[in-house]
Amino acid sequence: MSQAERVPGWPSLRLSHTLLEPKSGEELDALQEKIRMKKIDFETHFITKGFVRVMEESQGYPRYIVDKQTGNRRLYYTDDVGEPLGDALLNKLLDTGEKRLKDMDAAGIDVQVLSLTTPGVERLDPAKGTALARQINDELSEIVQRHPDRFIGFAALAPKDPEAAADELERAVQDLGFKGWKTHSNYGGTYLDDKEYWPILEKAESLGAPIYLHPTVPAMPPMRKYGFALAGAPFGFGIETSMCMMRLIYSGVFDKYPGLKIILGHLGEGLPFLAQRIVFAWERPWFDPDARPDLKKKPSDYLKENTFVTTSANYFPGAFMCTVEAVGIDRILLATDYPYEDSNECMQFLEGLPITQQDREKIYSLNAAQIGIVPDPDA
Repeated sequence: MSQAERVPGWPSLRLSHTLLEPKSGEELDALQEKIRMKKIDFETHFITKGFVRVMEESQGYPRYIVDKQTGNRRLYYTDDVGEPLGDALLNKLLDTGEKRLKDMDAAGIDVQVLSLTTPGVERLDPAKGTALARQINDELSEIVQRHPDRFIGFAALAPKDPEAAADELERAVQDLGFKGWKTHSNYGGTYLDDKEYWPILEKAESLGAPIYLHPTVPAMPPMRKYGFALAGAPFGFGIETSMCMMRLIYSGVFDKYPGLKIILGHLGEGLPFLAQRIVFAWERPWFDPDARPDLKKKPSDYLKENTFVTTSANYFPGAFMCTVEAVGIDRILLATDYPYEDSNECMQFLEGLPITQQDREKIYSLNAAQIGIVPDPDA
């Protein structure tokens, strides 16, 4: 899929060989109808045995710790926040074969976008993280090659060596055929908007590779007082990720790299609800312009133009409708957060929403074309 062609009514896409062959109008309509019926899951996680070994042997944080009395395993992001990680979940993360495919089929998922699960390699020593990221990407490439019609890869990178990370992203996209990069909302004491990481963002834009900005435990100590219940998926994950996204907007990175695309999970990590508030400093007549970041647009414009959001694990109808109003149905992608969440629950939620079938098809596959991802219609 090295060529790019334009399908009528669609943006410029990377297409399968089937679509690149000459087609009559009726044949092209039939192919587009096949694609319309596909379901692409943008947030699914996996892990490798090598990564598990690194987490088990780590003496710092993050690391896996098994309670000697109970036998319970937890992923400790810090000394005060541990996420439960039982054998059943770990085995699902390790499985990229028949059991996973069976779960996909049961939920009606045609394609999973696979990415390394939390905590990723971002907080590791730069040299160790870089080597591990390359190893994981090579393993993911082999997984995708075994089931090219069912899996797509998003790269793991170690951004604390920005130049090496940019080179690895280029390798992952150009040599391994990956479609993007999945990263986390902080790297310990630093964030993606910091200028040191801009070479990676520049590379992502030049490659047309979207960045899935995934949550992690907040760097702010007060958010960790009550453990994972406050700092993790129930609350802190979304707060931290929305702050990281706002930092990216305020940094001016989207003015510098206007083609850069960010994907946010969980219906936008709360930002659609705040879409009117985040323009406060731009719309209040009494607000001193010198007291706000120097941007070419309003913050909400970057949400609409540089951001996609996914449906992962946020199944409140009011939140969905708010997201549609804030960013538009054309910016919403399917995601189920497998295996942390039940993919069937996501699909049942989406099928029960009071939206048109055309809008569902946009979420399931058609919107993905805007970031260069089109499933093989004959798979």
